[in-house]
Formats: sequence, structure tokens, C-alpha cells
Amino acid sequence: MKQYLKLFDNVGEFKLQTILAPIFIILEVILEVYIPKFMGLLVDKGVEAGDLNNILMYGGIMVLMAVCSLLCGALSARYGAVASSGFARNLRTKLFGKVQDFSFYNVDRFSTGSLITRLTTDVTFIQNAFMMMIRVAFRAPIMLITSFTMAATINLKLSLIFVCAMPVFLIALAVFAKVAFPLFERMFKKFDAMNNRLQENLTAIRVVKAFVREDHETKIFRDASADVQKAQVKAEKIMVYAQPLMSFVTYAVMIGIMWFGGNMILKGDMSKGDLTSFIAYVSQILMSLLMVAMIMVNLVISQASAARVNEVLDEVVDIDDKDANPDLKVKDASITFENVKFSYNKKLDNVVLNDINLNINAGETIGVIGGTGSAKTTLVHLIPRLYDVTAGQVKVGGIDVREYKLKELRDNVAMVLQKNVLFSGTIRENLLWGNGNATQEEIEEAAKNACAHDFIMSFPDKYETYLGQGGVNVSGGQKQRLCIARALLKKPKIMILDDSTSAVDTATDASIRAAFRENLKETTVIIIAQRISSVMDADKIIVMKDGEINGFGNHEELLANNEIYREVYESQQKGAEE
Repeated sequence: MKQYLKLFDNVGEFKLQTILAPIFIILEVILEVYIPKFMGLLVDKGVEAGDLNNILMYGGIMVLMAVCSLLCGALSARYGAVASSGFARNLRTKLFGKVQDFSFYNVDRFSTGSLITRLTTDVTFIQNAFMMMIRVAFRAPIMLITSFTMAATINLKLSLIFVCAMPVFLIALAVFAKVAFPLFERMFKKFDAMNNRLQENLTAIRVVKAFVREDHETKIFRDASADVQKAQVKAEKIMVYAQPLMSFVTYAVMIGIMWFGGNMILKGDMSKGDLTSFIAYVSQILMSLLMVAMIMVNLVISQASAARVNEVLDEVVDIDDKDANPDLKVKDASITFENVKFSYNKKLDNVVLNDINLNINAGETIGVIGGTGSAKTTLVHLIPRLYDVTAGQVKVGGIDVREYKLKELRDNVAMVLQKNVLFSGTIRENLLWGNGNATQEEIEEAAKNACAHDFIMSFPDKYETYLGQGGVNVSGGQKQRLCIARALLKKPKIMILDDSTSAVDTATDASIRAAFRENLKETTVIIIAQRISSVMDADKIIVMKDGEINGFGNHEELLANNEIYREVYESQQKGAEE
């Protein structure tokens, strides 16, 4: 229950509907409970006595109460639907907002498929449980208590049958819940695995088709889906067993009531009207018990979902700016690394970057090269605090990056990531991510500097050309140039290109670098590249090896003094000559 209580603050502006739903359900129950009482009076004082006036009076009262009960039930259903859907909306929004606050470290701890499951399937289960809590969870116990009380006032001895049956019912439910909960937890993990496979496949559908792996991927997904099915059947089979038990208890109680009640009528200890009312109350009590069983099933299922959602909400975001100075501004584009160590698991016994000391002056163009896994990307991720250092300091403008508000720091650092991402919308809308207030002239200038303007103008709709999800209708090189243009629109003090021209030809690459030299003279530019030609005219070049700086200097200095740089240069020059 604690898992649910932590989520109840998401009711938000739907508190009134959350209160009205149980109020109307209680009124509905009270009216329903009194209907059998008047039914008994109608039988005894109307039908048995042959009194038409009593038949009409008690019949009219029953009809009126039934109509009022129907109205209360409809209002409760309406308010319950509004409250539960609003609660789910707020919870889903809060969950999504929390994910947006995650650092790269936090994102690494959850798979994409798992987060999708938590935002969709898990929230839906919790929404259903919330609906049950504000309606059925009020209706069932109140109906059970009031119906049993009314039945006891008719015949206390006959009511003892329920007292005997109740422990069997409750113990069975407790056992089922205890056994089923871990099974549902495993079921959701299978859901995560299936969604991960689905997300991975759809993202890489072109690769799948290029390698003619459709059948292979279909088999893998079928297996993942079968795993979900098996886990789901195993979990829900436990709860299904509860239904026959509930039915057995129900029918046993009904048989007992009919047997003992019939004998009482024959002995004259009970009237037909009382037995009619008693049977109606029996039906209400048994219906309430089935509702309790249904509540237990939903709570067991949704408890696992609530735990998974709370796991995301309780995740401690390791990068925040609560202690940052809100008035602090990035005064210049100098960058300093002082004794920096970094580890993805935050333990110094397994560092990815080791003893990085580096000084970059404002306005310099810095190249970064190194083999795969040399931590080039990790190095630049520390500048805008996408990760935080494990030890040491990274300074921008002479001040530790942790002292800036995140918005201030990241507004002044534009980064074109290794994986180029565009969003559904027009080219113009995508470019405006860099600066939402940019004019058309500024947009076109940024596009020209990124060598993107010409191909944009070749499209029929030009800057209003609609890009499909992920920019599927433009080439890899075009996508890279659009991402560079988007970053340029920020007019940042620091520009980081993480292997962002790998898909463009050497002439276009040279044109982009020339535009940078001409228009970004005061901007510090860091270029990670595999081609020596992309960085050889930089002011300084960093050579990375195994998370350490192996060399730092200009092209001529490294060519003369750094073996790794010279080997890469000679191999590429030889390849170019051949």
C-alpha cells in the first residue's frame, strides 16, 4: 500500500472528483441495501396480505430508490473516470518530466524499452487500480458490512453461515496475493525485454532489411513475445484459481441459506418475505466478496507496476544545479581540465578517463583523434555536464562547471552528438531547437555555414519540408549538416562536433571548417574526427589513448613527436594516394 500512497499526490486538480466518486458510491450502496428490505415488506404486507395499496406503495418506493441508486452510480462512474484518467495523466507527465531531468548516468540505468513500459503499461495498471480504490474499494466493504447487518437483523442464526465462510475466503485471497506478486514482477521484466527488442528493431529497420534479417528478427521477437505470454499465463493462472474457490464458497453459502431458511419457514420461525429479503442480502454480500477478490487481483497486478514507477520517480538525479549561483554567467569560452578522472560506475578503481590536465584558450579550434574506445566522446561530455567528473575539475570561463546553472552552461555549449537526431516536423522547426526566436535570416545563415542551405532550397517546400520521424527522408550527410546548423543557431561560446562530419564528403567537410574559421572566431570549437584532414588545420590537436592524453600540439608538432598521430596520418595519406 505504501507504493500507492507515494503516488497519490498526482491526483492534483482532480481532488474534488476523487472525493465525489466514493461519496456517490456510498449513497448508491445505501439505497441498494434498503431495496431488499422493502421487497420483504412488499411480499409480506402486500402479496401475502393481498393488499394492493401496500404493493403499489412499496413497489413505488423500490422503483424510486432504484432510480436514485442508478443516478448515484452513474455520477460515481463519471467522477471516477475523470479522476482516474486525470491521475494517470499527471502521473505520466511527472514520470516523463523526471526522465527529462535524468543525467546520462541515470539514463544508462534504465533501458528505453523499460521506460516505455513504465510510462504506458504500468501507468495503465495503476490507473485501473486507482479507479478501483475510489469506487469498488468503497463499495465492496460498505456493501458487505451493511448487507450483513441487515441480514443479521432479519435472522441472526442464519447469518452465522457467513461468519464460517469468511475466514476461508480471506485466507485464500491472502495466499493468492503472496504467491502472485513475484510472478507479476517477472512478467513485467519480460515486457521490458520485449519492448527493448521492439524499439531496437524499429530503430534499425533499415539495417535489418539491408542484411535480409527480417525472418531472424521476427523469430527473436516471437520468442520474446512468447516469453511474455508464458510469464503472463503463469502469473494470472494463480489468480484464476481464485475464481473457482470464490464460486465454491458462494454456492456453498447459498445452499446453506436455502436449506436452513426453508426449514425455518416450514417451522414458522421465518416468513417468506424475510427469506426473500435475506436471499437478496446474501446476493449482495457474495457480490461484495467477489468485488473484494477483484480488488485484490488488481492491487497485486498494479503493486508491481507501482513499484516500477516509483523506482523511476525515486531515482536520484546525480546532476543538479540546486547549489549553483543563478547570477553566474559564462564570461568566456576557455576550458580547463584539472586532474580529471571519470568512471561510469563512479568508482575510481575502474576509470575511463585518467589524470586529464588540459588548457584550451577561448576562440581556439581543437581537434581530438584517437582509436575506438579511447574516451574521446566521454571527454567532451564532461564540458556541458552531461556527466559529472568522478574526481578533479572541469572549468569553463575559469569557473567549475558545477557552479553554473545547467541552463546557463548548456545554452553556451552547443553539441552535435555522434548520433544525429532530428524530430518529426519541418526543417525550420528542427532548426529552431537551437534558438526558438531566430529569424528566417538567422536560420538561413546558420544553414549556409553548415553547407545545408543549398540542398534545403532544392526541396519543393524548402525550409517547410516535413521530416519524418528521425529525419528518415534525408540522407546521413544531410542530417549531419542540419544538426550542425541547429547547433550554430545557438550562437554558443563553445561548439563541440563529435564525429559530426563523417557522412559528408571531404570538400563539404572543408567548406564547413572554413565557415567556422570565418564566422566563429570567438567561439571555441572542438572537433572529434577520424580523418586527420578534418583536424590538421586546428590550433591544437588532442591525441587520446586508453582514456589518457597521449599527445597535445599542432599538426606539425604531433607529426614530429607523436607516434600514434604519425601512424594515423601516414596510413590515411597512403590510402588517399592509392
